[in-house]
Amino acid sequence: MKNILLTGTAGFIGSNFVPYFLEKYPEYKLINLDLLTYAGDLKNLKECENNSNYKFIKGDICNRELVEFIFSEYNIQGVVHFAAESHVDNSIKNPGVFIETNVNGSFTLLDVAQKYWMDKPFTYKKSYENCRFHHISTDEVYGTLNETDLFTEETPYAPNSPYSASKASSDMIVRSYQETYGMNTVITNCSNNYGPKQHDEKLIPTIIRKALAGENIPIYGDGKNIRDWLYVLDHCKGIDMVYHTGKEGNVYNIGGRNERTNLQIVDTICSILDEKVPKNGSYKELITFVEDRAGHDRRYAIDATKLENELGWKADENFDSGIVKTIQWYLEKYNVK
Repeated sequence: MKNILLTGTAGFIGSNFVPYFLEKYPEYKLINLDLLTYAGDLKNLKECENNSNYKFIKGDICNRELVEFIFSEYNIQGVVHFAAESHVDNSIKNPGVFIETNVNGSFTLLDVAQKYWMDKPFTYKKSYENCRFHHISTDEVYGTLNETDLFTEETPYAPNSPYSASKASSDMIVRSYQETYGMNTVITNCSNNYGPKQHDEKLIPTIIRKALAGENIPIYGDGKNIRDWLYVLDHCKGIDMVYHTGKEGNVYNIGGRNERTNLQIVDTICSILDEKVPKNGSYKELITFVEDRAGHDRRYAIDATKLENELGWKADENFDSGIVKTIQWYLEKYNVK
């Protein structure tokens, strides 16, 4: 049995990853460290709580004493680090929390892992030679794109919000532990995720929730900001591949090749709801344009060629199939018949 520390997996992506990983790797015991801030919810992991290979610990990744205790108590031999403050609007209102969690928390995890696994730089302790630290990051570290290019692993960092700056900082700290100490690290940068268990505040759940409630559906600016959408389970499969077979010290971009403007997203969701939960008139009548967010990047899009060619990853869902599954999950969540 190999004990792996997962951080922040009561949140959206992590809570999709845990059941997938538990089922695929019965030889792993997963230790989930999560502070359960507003974005984390243990209900997301209800199906895992009685699994003997899963253990939940409530706590802060910034708490060095706790992290050191977990490493020694459970003999941690791998880390998949999801935990992060991730909502751009919140980072604009309260950037300090993002620096604390995303930068200092990532540093704490890396430093404890390095000291637990290694005798000195470039020398792992006996029986810890295969320990790896996998850092989950975002395409937002690259800044904004023109109308045609794609983010690759070589795209220079140019973060534009306190959130993306904090994630870029944590990526750099991971890189420094690879280069300075010879620690076995990998980084994945993903595009916008969607799917079951996403927090209500995010774009797609907000559209669904507001539409069903008959409230105005707020769309920033002119609604023409473009994102590349990745179904969450496809992301989890990509993380799995990189964690197990990615080259040490490498960065892998995980993207869905599903670019959509926010207007296209809201139009698609309203069309599906018009069909599944019809009402008088169309849900599209609820679309309302609101003042744009500060520093709102115009376009993100990821080139996942490296992951596809080197590791054989391929997204199973396109946006049209994934969004139907997503809407169905939310209809069940809200008990909409």
